[in-house]
Amino acid sequence: MLLKVGDLVVYPAHGVGQVESVENQPVNGVDSSLVILRILDNGMKITIPVRNLEDIGLRPLIAKSEVKGVYERLKSPAVIMEASNWNRRHRHYLDKLKTGAIVDVCDVIRELMTMRGSKELSFGERKLLDTARSLLIKEISMVTRREEAGVGRELDSFFPPPKTVSH
Repeated sequence: MLLKVGDLVVYPAHGVGQVESVENQPVNGVDSSLVILRILDNGMKITIPVRNLEDIGLRPLIAKSEVKGVYERLKSPAVIMEASNWNRRHRHYLDKLKTGAIVDVCDVIRELMTMRGSKELSFGERKLLDTARSLLIKEISMVTRREEAGVGRELDSFFPPPKTVSH
């Protein structure tokens, strides 16, 4: 993956970032090419050796033409790991988010949003859902040049409303 200053990319589990610079610096006494990336959501600066870019799952933003396919995946039936315990599900969802692949982020959202329609999610599940939604909403709003709030409402419309517990 060849990157240049100004390119927008997706850094797994952190979201959309912009390449600030590509430079050579000594790392452990060896001259290394590094990409300096700033995450747009929180301003975090990340330095990544060029040789590791593909291994960590860094990827370009999806094309605007791919958004329809993302929405279709979100609307497809969820396969929920109901039988497994929360720890196993949590690890499974975390692993999917760490890949950075758009289909994996969609799967996490679809499964947790579907579960949320039938039971109240635990704190950890809500946090994972918020992270996955934020990642996807930011990317879609960037490629479609739409407000994040509107994209979020659109995503939410694909799923049943959250189950609330009456006291």
